[in-house]
Amino acid sequence: MVVSSAPNPAAEAFYSGALVRISRFMAVIAVAGAAAAAALYGWKIALGFACGCGIAYLNFHWLKRVIAALADRVTQTGQQQSGKGVVFRFLLRYFLMALGAYAILTFSRASLYGLLAGLFLPIAGIACEGAYEAYTAVIGER
Repeated sequence: MVVSSAPNPAAEAFYSGALVRISRFMAVIAVAGAAAAAALYGWKIALGFACGCGIAYLNFHWLKRVIAALADRVTQTGQQQSGKGVVFRFLLRYFLMALGAYAILTFSRASLYGLLAGLFLPIAGIACEGAYEAYTAVIGER
């Protein structure tokens, strides 16, 4: 049996859009989650959740940029990023999360729970993307 190693253009186009879809899933989950948290638990937890989602989304965006910069440095293609800038952005992500947690904790302990839940936003976005890809694979086989 011979397996073709030629890439499938339709599959390449589908999978290359994964990061855009994950970002969209994250935005929808953040808005819906904040609304649900406000309705179920009150505005303090909803505010903490919204802050956690904001930090998580920014963290996800910066992580994409750091990975792209590191890949460019390894392959020596495209525009090179300075090593100091990559490390600075990497450390800034964690400083921002700690600062947000401190600010929320001093405001309200209940908001900290919302903040911690909001930090899991990328995991929820990736899970939605996985479910979407599985659904697309099952529908495509019919």
